[in-house]
Amino acid sequence: MFIYSFRASTLRFFALLLLAVGALTALIVFVPAYEPPQYDDTAASISYDKIETNEDRIAFLAQFGYKVSGEPIESVELTLPDDFDRVFSGYNELQKAQGLDLTKYKGKTVTRYTYEVSDYPGHEGEKIYANLIVRKNRIIAGDICSAAPSGFIHGFERTERQ
Repeated sequence: MFIYSFRASTLRFFALLLLAVGALTALIVFVPAYEPPQYDDTAASISYDKIETNEDRIAFLAQFGYKVSGEPIESVELTLPDDFDRVFSGYNELQKAQGLDLTKYKGKTVTRYTYEVSDYPGHEGEKIYANLIVRKNRIIAGDICSAAPSGFIHGFERTERQ
């Protein structure tokens, strides 16, 4: 068995140490400081939890400025698929855009409540619906959509195009 040992010269060791400290200092100086994303106060005040009654669901939609019918026009219990097809994947992208995600609810039973929106601006005379998908008193997804042939679908926040 052979044992080899190497000894770096003291000058090389300190040169390497000085180079490492210089690189670390350059990183600290030139890399910008991390700033957490700023959220507006309205988004922070909206709660998706503790949605137990019809009044809670109506109040949730009212936070976004929607006036809906008193009772849901449809209440359906359904099971989300274990594998999302193209349609469910697209719908989940819509949910992700508003800070929600259906991925962890694959294969779970949920309830969808559908309300008719009575005051959607710019679409008078059209049927506009608000869908809330609830699991264990928590809104896990939802959308606002039009039943018109040239309809639309978007998250809870209104967009400029509508």
